[in-house]
Amino acid sequence: MARELAAACVVAALVALCAAALGVAAQPRPAPRPLPSNYQMITPGKYKRDQQTACDNPKNKQQKCIAKCDKRCPNQCIVLCPGCKTFCMCDFYPGVSCGDPRFTGGDGNNFYFHGKKDGDFCILSDANLHINAHFIGKRNPAMSRDFTWIQAVGIRFGAAGAVDHRLYMGAQKTAKWSNDVDRLELAFDGAPVTIPAETGAVWEPAAVPGLTVTRTAAANGVRVQLRGVFDIVANVVPISEEDSRVHNYGVTEDDSLAHFDLGFKFFDLTDDVHGVLGQTYRADYINQLSVSSKMPVMGGAPNYVSSDIFATDCAVARFGARRAGAGISMVTAQAS
Repeated sequence: MARELAAACVVAALVALCAAALGVAAQPRPAPRPLPSNYQMITPGKYKRDQQTACDNPKNKQQKCIAKCDKRCPNQCIVLCPGCKTFCMCDFYPGVSCGDPRFTGGDGNNFYFHGKKDGDFCILSDANLHINAHFIGKRNPAMSRDFTWIQAVGIRFGAAGAVDHRLYMGAQKTAKWSNDVDRLELAFDGAPVTIPAETGAVWEPAAVPGLTVTRTAAANGVRVQLRGVFDIVANVVPISEEDSRVHNYGVTEDDSLAHFDLGFKFFDLTDDVHGVLGQTYRADYINQLSVSSKMPVMGGAPNYVSSDIFATDCAVARFGARRAGAGISMVTAQAS
């Protein structure tokens, strides 16, 4: 009975979270909730699809329950303990990008954005924040487009008129994938970032005390937070042989197409925000995609093309615009 009650509470909390995300666009959105403290992540990887985790309940002596990732998200999932409730990142974390880039917009609707192989695209652009993504891909001769995945992310942030900072996250090209080998590359303002290979290890630059990078796993997983600005979960994952076979991705022995699964949360965006994902957070955003479609696709790729991973020259760029009464410099100065 206690387990059923706990499960009901979890479901109720998730329903409330989804209802908030699906609220009327014109209404102010409440600050997104953080992941619950009782969560665990399973990242099975390429050859460990049967990886499981055990949840115990410290309040009783019942036998531990066992959880493993659903077939919808075999590379990674979230488990809430006790109770072993399992969720895909694409379902739980707003703004998530998974696989052939699928995003969950600020309006709560899922959509695909294919971009182009070897291209850089503006994911979000606001007065004090700009995020680009670099796409890798494979061309299927039977299709008119590339299969694409996000291989790297370039983040620029800083108050208008001030020197901005640059954070780079990349998934290194990998031939034979091992979940225990770290293929995550990080750099801050052009300098490599090194974090001890242990879950919970934290890096924080002296120049921006509000910025932290925390390992969510000993390898290939981090959570990047800038207080009051963004919260990003990034995990490097491969394309498995099975996925390649089923979807005809064409994975070869010299490249497992390591890429990111990404989760985004944003705070204090302006109503002028734009970009592939950013525009869906605008109060005046009108979703013109076919939400009933099995695979709604956002077009207009030329509007989001950037000249490199840190460039702010896409057609919808907003970075650097003056914004009265706000600024990231204020947020970081108050951070302790």
